[in-house]
Amino acid sequence: MTIYTFSVITSTGYPYFNTQVKDLPEGIRLFLRFFDFTQVLGNKIELDKTSAFELLSGLVSALFEFAKSLDKKISTLEFISKKKEPLKDFLINQQAEQVDRKYTGDVLITSQTETYLFHKSFKQKVDLIYNNLLVSKIPLESAEKISYSEEQKIIDILTDATARDHLMNNKKEIRIQADSFLRAMGDYGLEGIVITSFDMSPIMTFGKKYSFKDIEEIFRNIGDIPEIDALEWKYRQSFFMGEQIWIYICNSGIGVTVEDQLFEPYFYLLIANPDSYLADFPAKLISEFNLILG
Repeated sequence: MTIYTFSVITSTGYPYFNTQVKDLPEGIRLFLRFFDFTQVLGNKIELDKTSAFELLSGLVSALFEFAKSLDKKISTLEFISKKKEPLKDFLINQQAEQVDRKYTGDVLITSQTETYLFHKSFKQKVDLIYNNLLVSKIPLESAEKISYSEEQKIIDILTDATARDHLMNNKKEIRIQADSFLRAMGDYGLEGIVITSFDMSPIMTFGKKYSFKDIEEIFRNIGDIPEIDALEWKYRQSFFMGEQIWIYICNSGIGVTVEDQLFEPYFYLLIANPDSYLADFPAKLISEFNLILG
């Protein structure tokens, strides 16, 4: 499981909804991801250096005390500065926001997740939840609470229920093919195969060397992964138990569509030793797996 908590609040601090998808693991680095749907119209407040420092000091102190009270440790905070818009573009954007008021609200979504998730893909999940379940409830301060069925739908989207179900329906054929590949390519350095959702959440693993828990540790050590086009692959270095390994990351180009809106392709990952020689084998694996899951 790669997603641990999911919360919906307002920028003023109103706690509308929170769910713990899974217990937080101990001793690992996590991301608290922010998704801003506030779209609050108005002018930005300009602060002088002294006021800006005082505001930042208050923020850091509050976050530090909050984390300490939850027995957590903050090591890094990432800020993304906004680009200044030319006056013409600013006026156009303001007019567009005023026209499309039904999507304007005060909603901030946060989620604690594993660090290795594809942020862009995870954001698409969040956008789907926002558009399908939250927009109609704005303003949140006076909205009805999320129902049990709605909460289950949120969890299903976050945990790739549709992709998991489709894979489980084809589990026998996939496992037979994966075992065949591992036998054929074992002498060439292939040690394991993993199928993930479109945001890199592991769903199914094959091979005897690495457990599911091992796979999660390997993923945490991959580092940044660039975008990969459909039916293409890239390889990256990772580490496990101090040993170097190679990860071939393949975009299947096929997958499932959630809520008739969001296409989620599978990723196939090949785990190999540093001396491996897989040549064009990733292309063959993509082709054979796609025949089963397509």
